Amino acid sequence: MAIKKDLAKTAEQPTNDKITELAPEVNDATGQFMTTNTGLRINDDQNSLKAGDRGPSLLEDFILREKITHFDHERIPERVVHARGSGAHGVFKVYESLSDVTKAHFLNDSSLETPVFVRFSTVAGSRGSSDLARDVRGFAVKFYTQEGNFDLVGNNIPVFFIQDAIKFPDLVHAVKPEPDNEIPQAASAHDTFWDFISILPESAHMIMWVMSDRALPRSYRMMEGFGVHTFRFVNDQGVASFVKFHWKPLLGVHSVAWDEAQNISGKDPDFHRRDLWDAIDSGAFPEWELGVQIVPEENEFNFEFDLLDSTKLIPEELVPVQRVGKMTLNRNPDNFFAETEQVAFHLGHVVPGIDFTNDPLLQGRLFSYTDTQLTRLGGPNFQEIPINRPIVPVHNNQRDGHMRQAINRGKTSYNPNLIGDAFPVQAKTSEGGYASYNERIDARKIRARSKSFFDHFSQARLFFNSQSEPEKNHIVDALSFELGKVQKIAIRERMLGLLSMIDKNLAAEVAFALGLHVPQNPEQPVNHSISADANSADYEPVQFESSLKSSAALSMANTPKDSIVTRKIAFLAADGVDDKSLNTVKAALLSAGAIVDIIAPRLGYIISENDEQILADQSFLTAASVLYDAVYVPGGTNSVASIEAEADAIHFLNEAFKHCKAIAADSQAIQVLEATYFSKKLPSDFSDSTVLREGIVIGDDANKLADQFTMAIAQHRFWEREKPRKIPA
Repeated sequence: MAIKKDLAKTAEQPTNDKITELAPEVNDATGQFMTTNTGLRINDDQNSLKAGDRGPSLLEDFILREKITHFDHERIPERVVHARGSGAHGVFKVYESLSDVTKAHFLNDSSLETPVFVRFSTVAGSRGSSDLARDVRGFAVKFYTQEGNFDLVGNNIPVFFIQDAIKFPDLVHAVKPEPDNEIPQAASAHDTFWDFISILPESAHMIMWVMSDRALPRSYRMMEGFGVHTFRFVNDQGVASFVKFHWKPLLGVHSVAWDEAQNISGKDPDFHRRDLWDAIDSGAFPEWELGVQIVPEENEFNFEFDLLDSTKLIPEELVPVQRVGKMTLNRNPDNFFAETEQVAFHLGHVVPGIDFTNDPLLQGRLFSYTDTQLTRLGGPNFQEIPINRPIVPVHNNQRDGHMRQAINRGKTSYNPNLIGDAFPVQAKTSEGGYASYNERIDARKIRARSKSFFDHFSQARLFFNSQSEPEKNHIVDALSFELGKVQKIAIRERMLGLLSMIDKNLAAEVAFALGLHVPQNPEQPVNHSISADANSADYEPVQFESSLKSSAALSMANTPKDSIVTRKIAFLAADGVDDKSLNTVKAALLSAGAIVDIIAPRLGYIISENDEQILADQSFLTAASVLYDAVYVPGGTNSVASIEAEADAIHFLNEAFKHCKAIAADSQAIQVLEATYFSKKLPSDFSDSTVLREGIVIGDDANKLADQFTMAIAQHRFWEREKPRKIPA
C-alpha cells in the first residue's frame, strides 16, 4: 500500500533538544512510517537482503537481524507462581481522612484520585492454563501515589498455607506439576501436594478455604481481596496500629460450581480474562471498597491467636471492617505484555504511614519479590518500565545496569558529594522521608517458631462451621475429588486424620466417598517445621477451641444479592419467536444492567411472529450454558417447536438447572421445559409469574415474569436443587 505524500509532514524529524526526552508510554503507529528500533525508516520489510533475488541472504542485513533477534527474545520467563494473570487500570479515592491512624497521603486527602493498576491471577498454573482451575486468586494493587508507589499484594483468601516463608519453595514445588512427568497442570489434585499438606497441619485453615467455593470465583469482579498479612499504620505522631486490608466487591462475592468450572475450562479457558475486559470495555466498571481492620498496638495480645500468624484471620465480629475508600477499574491495558505481563509488584513498595510487622511469611516475601523481578525482567532497572514507573520524579545515585533507560546528567553517582552540590539530598520525615517504625527488638538469634503459632485447627473449624449447608457439601465434594485423585492410600488416610481434627462429620463424609474409614485414634501430626535438634514434643499442635463458633462474613451465602449488573442471560429463540415477550423481558433485564444474548439454531437473523428481524448473537454450536448466569425461553409457536426439537437447547437448559441457575419461560414455552430432565419440578398451574422454590419462573405476563426473573437472577444460584447427602451414620 502506498503511503500518502503528506505523511512526511506528520512524521516530524526530532530536534536535538528532544533527544533526551523520555519516550511516550503509549506508541501509536497510526499515520507513521515504519522504522527500526533506532528510528531508521524502513524501505522494505518484506524481503531480506540477498545476493541476487535467488541468492543467499547476507549477514550485513541489520534490519533482518534486529527483527529476528527481537522475536527470539520477546518472551520473558513467566512468573513462577501467579503466571496467568489479567490486569486493568483504575483509580482509588479515600472517603474520609485516616490521618488519626496513618500519615499516608493518599489515605488522608478525600479529594485526591490515586491511579492504580490491578493484576488478578491464578497461582499454580502456567500462563497457558485455564482461568477456572480450583486455585487461590492473586489480587495485587499498585497505587501510584504522590509519595511513590505502594503495592498491596494479596489474594482472594485472607490466610495462607504456611507460617514461615522458608517453606514457600516447598509448597510451590509440591503443588506444581510433578517433576517426573510434568502432570497435572494447574491442579492440586495429585500426590505430591497432598503428601505435603498431610504432614503440615498449619495448612489446615487454608485448605478449608481452597476446597470451598472461594477457589472458584464467578468473576474477578465478584471476589474479595485480602492483604493476608498484618501490616502497620503509623501516624504523624509516630503512633502505630496493626492493620489488615480487605477489598469488598460491590457486586457481591459469587462462585461457580465445580462441574461448571471444568466445563468452562473446555469452552472458554479465558473466561475470567474475557469477563473483566468486556465489563470495562462496555463501561460497567468493576468497583471494590477498601476495608481495614485496625487494632491498637496495645491490644496486640488480646486475641486467641497471634496477629503475626498468616494462617489466621481476625473475625469481623471481633474487629469490624471499616470501609474507607473505593477503587474503580475503568481502563483496559493498551498492551498486555507491556503492562499486565511486565508489571512488577513488591510488598517492599510502601509509602510513609505504612510499615511491616514481624510476620515471618511477610518478612521472607520482602526479600523474594525483588529477587524474582531481577530474573524475570532482566536486571535492576525493572522500575523504569513504564507500567512500573512512579508518577513522581526519581532521583538517586543508582546508575547503569541492564536496559537502563534514564539518562542521568552530571558527574556524581555517589553520596555524599560536593561536586554536585550534595544533591540529591536526604529528606527529613517532616519532608516525606520514609522512616521505619521504631520498634524495640531484644532477642536471641534462633531458628524457632512462637508457641502462639501452634494452634492449627480452631480457625479451620470456625471457617467450616460458618458455611451454609450447600457450601459445606461443596467442601466435601472438593476434598473427595482432590483426594480421589491421590494414588497413595497412606496420604488419603493421613488427610482423613487431619480432617477429623477439624470436623468429624466432614472426615466421615470424605472417607465414605473414598471408600475408607476415618482413623479411630488419629495420630497427632508430627511437626516437620522444626529443626533436627528440637524436641518434637514441644512443638505439637495445640488442640484449641475458638470462643467464636461461627462468623457470618466467612459464608458467601451472606453476600449482597440485590443486583444483576453485568450478569449474562441467554435467550433461546428461533424463527417464529414472540417478539413482544422477548423484547419486553430483554428491555427489563437490560435496564437492570444485565447483558442479553439471543441464541438460535444458526447465526444470522431469525424472523419473529410479526416478521421482525432479530439478530442471533450466538448459535447453539458456539454457545454453552456454563458461559451464562441464567436462561429464558420466550414464546411463539414455531420458535418453541424448534427449540424443543433442538437437542443442544434441551442440554443447555438441563445443564443450567444442574448448575442451579435461574430459568424462566413464557407459558407458551412450557413444552420445552417438559422435555428436560427436571420437568417433574414444574408446577401444574403456571397462570401467573411466580418464582418457584428452585428458581424457575413461568408465566404469560411478560412484565411480571421479567420482575420475578430479575429477582431470581440476583440470588445468583439456587443451591437447594443439589441432592442432599446420604451418608451412613
